[in-house]
Amino acid sequence: MTTAPVAADSATAARTAKGTATVKAPPRRRAHLGLVALVAAVVLGLATATLGVLAYVMNDQQRAVEDTQARKERFVDTGKQTVVNMFSYTQDTIDESVTRFIDGTSGPLRDMMSQGNNADNLKALFRDTQASSEAVVNGAALEDVDEIARNASVLVAVRVTVTDLDGVNAPTRPYRLRVIVHEDDNGHMTGYDLKYPDGGN
Repeated sequence: MTTAPVAADSATAARTAKGTATVKAPPRRRAHLGLVALVAAVVLGLATATLGVLAYVMNDQQRAVEDTQARKERFVDTGKQTVVNMFSYTQDTIDESVTRFIDGTSGPLRDMMSQGNNADNLKALFRDTQASSEAVVNGAALEDVDEIARNASVLVAVRVTVTDLDGVNAPTRPYRLRVIVHEDDNGHMTGYDLKYPDGGN
């Protein structure tokens, strides 16, 4: 009578051991796919917007740099053209040459050429030479820009060759000039004043 309980206890122990061996871990909760997708979309959107803003800022800065450089080049080109117009003429184009020079000026330079008979006197001087003149710019550089007055100082080195009616060239003469270039409200540039650096040529 004492063995039955032992047998029963053995069976119970066997069942318990068997039950322990077959117990599985509870299933993992599935990720909230909707929330994950929303977070991913927000992060991607923010990253895209940030890249877009950076690209816009960099493009805007690049455009500003290019505009500044182009403006400086226009100052220099205007200074060079002013000098070329002043020194270049032929006996057949004196009127046009002087008019072109005056049309490209403003400020003190324009005032000087407009006073009295200065334009006509310049034409007469060119005719008296009985020659033609050609100016070739050797170099030009922007010295500085006054943003308040919108004037730029441009240094120009030029060589001028005068040729007589027989086609004989006089010795080429070098000149160094400081051209003050003015920019008006519309961005149009003109020769505003002329100076010889160090008082020489």
